[in-house]
Amino acid sequence: MTTRSLPQHISKQFDQELEDLRAKVMTMGGLVEDLLGKSLDALDRSDSELAETVTSSDYKVNLMEVNIDEECTQVLARRQPAAGDLRLVLAVIKTISDLERIGDEIEKIGKMVVRLCEQNSPKSYYVSVIAMGQHVQKMLHDALDVFARMDSQKAVDVAAQDHKIDEEYSAILRQLITYMMEDPRSISNVLDVVWAVRALERIGDHANNICENVIYLVEGKDVRHTSIEDMRKEVFPD
Repeated sequence: MTTRSLPQHISKQFDQELEDLRAKVMTMGGLVEDLLGKSLDALDRSDSELAETVTSSDYKVNLMEVNIDEECTQVLARRQPAAGDLRLVLAVIKTISDLERIGDEIEKIGKMVVRLCEQNSPKSYYVSVIAMGQHVQKMLHDALDVFARMDSQKAVDVAAQDHKIDEEYSAILRQLITYMMEDPRSISNVLDVVWAVRALERIGDHANNICENVIYLVEGKDVRHTSIEDMRKEVFPD
């Protein structure tokens, strides 16, 4: 297992600043994970009130991103970190950006749930979406876990889950297209489900990005836009 611990510096305050950054990322991740769970619960129970709560909470995610980003800027200006310390700050900046975008996708899901409830859409339209959402939720949880433990090898395994989510996304789209072809009156409702599925697929992509950030942090290697096989070669020694 390839993991990384925060280095110890002469300045204990610098140690605390780096640890504080990582802790705040995990707090932001916890909020995003909670909102995703609530959006899926709202979809499962056709609970428009809960969905409204999700959509109205996105500002909290945005505010966290702004505050953490400002803290990173202060660390860069004041400490001028190098090597692993610099990678940590950059990984934090990239990760909070992904978390903010996940928050945006969750907000979209919340809005879709509200519309589906208003239109009283049949649950058969989105029962498979809930199952996909649970898989996305697990991937996000696992991605945050590897960030917390700074485990690059586990990050590769988590990133590999994105392929399965993409396959589910394609299968659900085919199913939804069939619904629309069989009953043109369902097109409006089904399109809302399509946008929710697309949002879940994008959340999986951002969870994958978080895994790539961990690999960059621990290994010092940029694995963006590479296959899982190439990613493994970079992380696992021969």
